[in-house]
Amino acid sequence: MPKCEKCNKEFASEESLNQHNKSKHLELYNEPKNRSKFTERQKRKIKNWSIFTIIILVLVVGITYLIASSKTLPPISDQGHIEVSPPSHILKEPMRLEVQKHMLEHADGKGPPGIIINYNCEDYACEPDLIEKIEAFAEKYPANLYVAPFKNMDAKIVLTRLNKIEILETFDENKIEAFINNRL
Repeated sequence: MPKCEKCNKEFASEESLNQHNKSKHLELYNEPKNRSKFTERQKRKIKNWSIFTIIILVLVVGITYLIASSKTLPPISDQGHIEVSPPSHILKEPMRLEVQKHMLEHADGKGPPGIIINYNCEDYACEPDLIEKIEAFAEKYPANLYVAPFKNMDAKIVLTRLNKIEILETFDENKIEAFINNRL
C-alpha cells in the first residue's frame, strides 16, 4: 500500500498518492524555483548600468557645482571683442561683454585703453546715492572712462582696465583715482 512520506497517510493506489501529493505537497513534484528572477547576465547588466548612472550623476552634480560657485566678474582681456562702441560713457543698461573688451583695448575704438567701472546694486545693498556718486565721479575724468551696471556680478563695484581688476565693497574715490592713474 502506497504511503505519503510527508503525512504518513496510506492510499489504495499509486494514483491516489500522486493526486494527494499534487494537492497537498506540491513541492514534491515541482523543482524548487529559482528565487531570483534575473539571470547572472542580467544582474551584471543592471550593476554596470547602475555604476554608469552614478558616474554620470556625479559628473553632472560636480559640473553644476563648479559653474554655480565660479565668480562672475567683468572681463580684463580684449580677446573676443567686437568693433562696436557703447552709445555713451555713462550707461544705465549693462554693456555687452564683447563691447567691454573692445573698450579695454581702446576707448571709443581709437583712443587710449579704456577703464570701466561696473556696479551691481541688484544683488548688493548699495547706498541710495552710490550710482549718482559713481556717475558724477566719471564725468570729471577723461573720455576713456566708462560706467555701467553689471547684472549678476559677484561684487558691488569692480574697476577694470586691460589685464587688471580691482574689486571694491564701497565707493572709495581715492582707490578709483589710483586705479585710473595706474597706481594700483
